[in-house]
Amino acid sequence: MSETATSAGPAPEAPGAYGPTDLTVPTRGRPKASYDRALVHSILDEAYVCHLGFVRDGRPVVLPTLYGRVGERLYVHGSTGSRPLRMAGGGPAADPGLPVCLTVTHVDGLVLARSAFHHSVNYRSVVVHGTARQITDPDEKLAALDALVDHVVPGRSADSRPADAKELAATAVLALDLAEVSAKVRTGGVNEDPDDLRLPHWAGVIPLVTRYGTAIPDKDLDPSVALPGYLAAL
Repeated sequence: MSETATSAGPAPEAPGAYGPTDLTVPTRGRPKASYDRALVHSILDEAYVCHLGFVRDGRPVVLPTLYGRVGERLYVHGSTGSRPLRMAGGGPAADPGLPVCLTVTHVDGLVLARSAFHHSVNYRSVVVHGTARQITDPDEKLAALDALVDHVVPGRSADSRPADAKELAATAVLALDLAEVSAKVRTGGVNEDPDDLRLPHWAGVIPLVTRYGTAIPDKDLDPSVALPGYLAAL
């Protein structure tokens, strides 16, 4: 995987597929694996939370965090005092950065079989391996923070106060390029042993759906401020 200097701009979109590597080829369920770029992007863009894994003092650590995608780069943010962000550096391009593994998962359905062994879930997941680097370029940092806000609700960054100098100084942003990437998807119904088909147990799929609820205004919101159209459309 190529390394990117912290002052570089967002990596561009690219067509086709990611190349499989030793880290991205699963040992089990290989038919479920995909390296399709469009599929990977769709899974990433639909989720809100990723899990960022790294090694600290010889022990594995996994942290849930928000993220955003700009082209072929993911951004995650946190406090400048956060241990993983300090470990990711922020100095010269020669800084080794922080080796990480980032994952995103959607659960789309519960697959209930007649036998306990064949129970499963329908899911879509992405695993990204790479070296995370702290962003030091001011323009990229601002763009990354806008991307993080717009990932939660598209259009929100233009409808909120941007970070001021004090907030920017207290916020660190990590960049992780999409290079060693794989998706894994399970769809469909029950995979059952033929001998179990006559068992008197219900079998099938219970879909799981995420939806938006009714917006709840803040108790201190000025009554004259109406719900924006982009939020009402959710």
